[in-house]
Amino acid sequence: MITRDLVIIGGGPGGLTAGIYAARAQIDTLMLDKAAPGGQLNETTEVENYPGFAEPIQGPELMARMTEQAQRFGLEILMQEVVDIEFCETPKGIHIIHTDEDVIGAKTIIVATGAHAVHLSVDGAERLAGHGVSYCATCDGFFFQDKNLIMVGVGDSGLTEALFLTRYANEVRLAVRHPEDDPLAIRAKDKMLREKVLANPKIKVLWNVVIDEILGQDHVEGVVLKQLDTGELIKHEDIEGVFAAIGHRPSTSFVKGKLDMDDNGYLITDLRMRTRVPGVYAVGDVRQFSGSYAQAAIAVGDGCIASLEVQKYLGSGKWLEDQLSRQVLHLASLTPSSGH
Repeated sequence: MITRDLVIIGGGPGGLTAGIYAARAQIDTLMLDKAAPGGQLNETTEVENYPGFAEPIQGPELMARMTEQAQRFGLEILMQEVVDIEFCETPKGIHIIHTDEDVIGAKTIIVATGAHAVHLSVDGAERLAGHGVSYCATCDGFFFQDKNLIMVGVGDSGLTEALFLTRYANEVRLAVRHPEDDPLAIRAKDKMLREKVLANPKIKVLWNVVIDEILGQDHVEGVVLKQLDTGELIKHEDIEGVFAAIGHRPSTSFVKGKLDMDDNGYLITDLRMRTRVPGVYAVGDVRQFSGSYAQAAIAVGDGCIASLEVQKYLGSGKWLEDQLSRQVLHLASLTPSSGH
């Protein structure tokens, strides 16, 4: 088993920022991600509010630049999924990370696994996922050229995706579950974004409705909408694609019961990104406070703080050799005999 000074789990903006700071400080750092680094920004088109870019930048390009910068300082990145962690709660101990391919020791860990999309819970949504029901407009929008679509979700993400879909679709219907005269009917905080959506001729807002059912067996063949003020069910049989952006859940199942988290699964840290386990930190959308905002700039700040905290932790006092020996012996006891 190889023991690293720092293992970063997750390669979104928070994880990559932590990697940039750590690698630049010549800390032996490894990043693990089950997919290519970038996180949710790999599924985002134009990013207009990230500091330093006068013109919009595509999400994948921004993350590619971050990745290149981190690797320039020597960050090692492996595409492996973490399935379990044996945390050592004694200060200066070694944590044991189990991936789908390897076992790795870590003096410190930064959890930066982000969050994943919440799926629709209406009849037909699960059956037709990937067959007309999508949770990523930038991934799938191209396949719906000249189609009539419906978008569920009126936060910043939902409106951004609705605008993106207008590049391809004939019409995008935006399902809003509140009446038009409700000032909070559209929850997006970005005023300019709201104005763009309401002014777009390809977007038709449907007020006071929810999707009751998605029609079709092998592909989407329409939706049934419920008018909330009257209870009336109305078929829209010309809809050929359903897109949803209704929130995210933190990707924390692999540390459930091992790190403190709130009722929604977000990891609880202090202001220095520290969890209750010594040497273990959490950053970005996976963290209780930051996840409620889900902004790349906040994740970047988290990653910076966590990396600086790691540097202080690694440099404070001596590592307990008996802890390292105990962990190595424990790992050896789990390794099958070679027969020689």
